[in-house]
Amino acid sequence: MSVERVHRMSHAVDAAAPAGVLYALVADTAQWPLLVPDTVHVEPWDFDGSRERFSLWDTRDGTVRSSLWRRTLDPERRRIDFRQEVPAAPVTSTGGSWTVRQLAPGWSRLTLEQDFTVAGNRGSDVERARADVERGARAMLDRLREAAERWERLDALTMSFEDSVRFDGPGEPVGAFLYDVASWPGRVPHIAGADVVEDRPGVQRATVHTLTADGSVHTTESVRVSFPAAGRTVYKETVPSALLAAHTGEWSVVPDETGVTVLSLHHVLLDERGVERVLGPDADLSQARRYVRETLARESAATFEQARAYALTSVRGLRAL
Repeated sequence: MSVERVHRMSHAVDAAAPAGVLYALVADTAQWPLLVPDTVHVEPWDFDGSRERFSLWDTRDGTVRSSLWRRTLDPERRRIDFRQEVPAAPVTSTGGSWTVRQLAPGWSRLTLEQDFTVAGNRGSDVERARADVERGARAMLDRLREAAERWERLDALTMSFEDSVRFDGPGEPVGAFLYDVASWPGRVPHIAGADVVEDRPGVQRATVHTLTADGSVHTTESVRVSFPAAGRTVYKETVPSALLAAHTGEWSVVPDETGVTVLSLHHVLLDERGVERVLGPDADLSQARRYVRETLARESAATFEQARAYALTSVRGLRAL
């Protein structure tokens, strides 16, 4: 009977930031999709103040992956232990810990310890798993360091806002329209084209060509994940539009006794270096925030209207049968 060998790896990065800032960034997985390029969405399931469980969607080599994790948070020791519940074969177990240590005033070290086992311990499988861990760890550490070192400006660079509309009618056709982004060209005025690949039900990769106010076209790429039972579709622009370093969002449909409320939620990380390029040499962050808010609100309103029209058309079609 063979015994699986436990492989261990350790990575660390020093950041010009307080230890509390680094720990907070690691602890708050809801922020990861904005800060870590490969992370698409984090869906929380359980949290009792110290122990949590969540699903995570990420991208690797053009593939969208999902995983389920458990973590135990210890803010006093600035340590977080984690374990994946069902790793992808040939990996049979994986987990580890995050720790943060203050080095000096304004300087801290973030350490990521990881362990994993591989079925059969075949050399090629172990090396692939080791390379995957190495690449993921370096990317996470680098991005968290970058965010931590901008902590004093992070509030000015991030935005979250919501738009909504309510109308009478069923929610099912609205949810179907919001998910079927491939049908938006010709219906939603600012959408000039959309190419969608659905590798498995509920997970899409979309390339969308959008008309701007000046008549030009910009292209974004996104990953979209649907939760049909909850009436939600979440997304992340993996290639965002100009002025945005990162953009995540959610469409949701909330029914009531006589109709539905449709919500569009946005989380944005501004690209500070792109402000002057997009808005001109005298523009500042406050203008950039206003521009982004107005643009996304206008696009949401146009999509709301077409979702409403589609729902009403669907209802009339059913009544005519």
